[in-house]
Amino acid sequence: MKHILLTLAFVGIAVSSATAGCGKTVTNKGKLKSFNAETKALVVEDGGKEVKLTLTASAKGADGLDKLVGKKVTVVSSHGKVESVEKS
Repeated sequence: MKHILLTLAFVGIAVSSATAGCGKTVTNKGKLKSFNAETKALVVEDGGKEVKLTLTASAKGADGLDKLVGKKVTVVSSHGKVESVEKS
């Protein structure tokens, strides 16, 4: 009986840790204030405050981002890492 309970406990811990991803995303809508291609850093002015984010290789819509500086964009990010960028 101990072995069965112990096995169930280990399986429960393994399943819960495998699905423990945060999944929290933040959407910033505003003007793209700046983009630095070398450091892959971008700044979005959202509601009067500047939000600094980092572009990732898997970010969608990141091609031609330097052409969107000064224009309205919608940026979806997770923990400061950009997931997608699109022109508003």
